[in-house]
This record gives sequence, structure tokens and C-alpha cells, in this order.
Amino acid sequence: MTQLEFEVLGIAAEEFAASPILQARVRIGERTGERVHAVALHAQLRIDAQRRDYRPGEQQALVDMFGDPSRWGRTLRPFLWTQCSTTVPGFRDSTEVQLPIAVTYDFEVAASRYLHALREGTVPLSFGFGGTVFTRGGTGFSVERISWEHDVPHDMPVSVWRELVQRHFPASGWLRLDHETLGEMHRFKSRRGLGDFDQVCRALLDAAEERA
Repeated sequence: MTQLEFEVLGIAAEEFAASPILQARVRIGERTGERVHAVALHAQLRIDAQRRDYRPGEQQALVDMFGDPSRWGRTLRPFLWTQCSTTVPGFRDSTEVQLPIAVTYDFEVAASRYLHALREGTVPLSFGFGGTVFTRGGTGFSVERISWEHDVPHDMPVSVWRELVQRHFPASGWLRLDHETLGEMHRFKSRRGLGDFDQVCRALLDAAEERA
């Protein structure tokens, strides 16, 4: 049987993509000398939030996710970011592949809120690799499963995430609203003669501040 090992060499923002994509450069090694004909590679990407320190501004932005920082010893835990996959061509000994990671800036997604809160340093990630390996068998091709025991840590610079967001959402972000709320905001915009929904949100926030 094959014995695979994985190493994440780096992560960069994909420059030419219509939607936000990160590219992880992954090295795959095979320790037995077996010729690998192909790999259907899958990965679960986890954020290990407990593996870094947070500045006061970052702590404040993460209260809605983890509670008061005084409780973070109990509440700061790993959570799933996303899943991704790719097909690896045949190789012997080792190869390097690009693993595309499609991401979202939707603030309904916990990972987006977490990443938006970080100002500098790195994002502590873990890649759990699995999938299927195709090798030559006695009567043709042999199929082996990759155990999910492969768990590879990697620290991605926060600047990589910020570069990706700036490229696809320059000086902006987006929120998902239900149809009723969106309709009410549209009517409010029309009554006030406001130019866009950013002005609607600003007017509502200002009114809330005055009442407070």
C-alpha cells in the first residue's frame, strides 16, 4: 500500500478568478516507492482559533463569536472553515499541486467574521486530507482510501486574506437580508431620497445613536 505524507508550502490569493479563491500549494510525498497514477484529493480546512493571541481591537470584534475574552480559555475552539478538492496527476516519490479554496465574504459565515476581525499576524489553519489513491494492481488499477488521520497545520498570513478581499470587494462588503427586511429598507430609502443602501444603513445607525 502507498504511504502518503502532506505538507502545505504556502497560500496565496488567486489573481485571475471571477470569485474569491485562495490557492494552497501542497507537497505530496510517497514513502514506499510505489508509482501513484492519480489522486482524488479532498481537504477539510479548519481554523484553530486557540493557536494565536489577539489584540484588544481583535478581541472586541470577536466577542459575538467567543464571548467575553475572560472566558476564552473555554470558548476559543477550532471550527470548520470550508472543504475543497482537486485531482492530482500521477507521480513517483513526490509532487506539488495547487489546491483551490473557494471562500466567501458573507458575514453570516463564522469564518468570514473571524477573518475580518484579524488585523495582523497569521491565521492558524489545519488541513485534514483524505480522498482516493489510484495505483497499478495485479489485474489493472488498485484503489486505496486516504485516511483522514493526515492533519497538517499551516499559518496563513492575514495579509493574504486581506489582499483577496480587497481585490474582489474593494472598500466594501456585503450582508444577506431576508426579502421583508430588504423591502422595508428599500421603502425607507425611497421615502428619504437616499442614494444607496449604504446611506440607508448609515441613517438608521445615526438615528439609533441619537436615541441611545
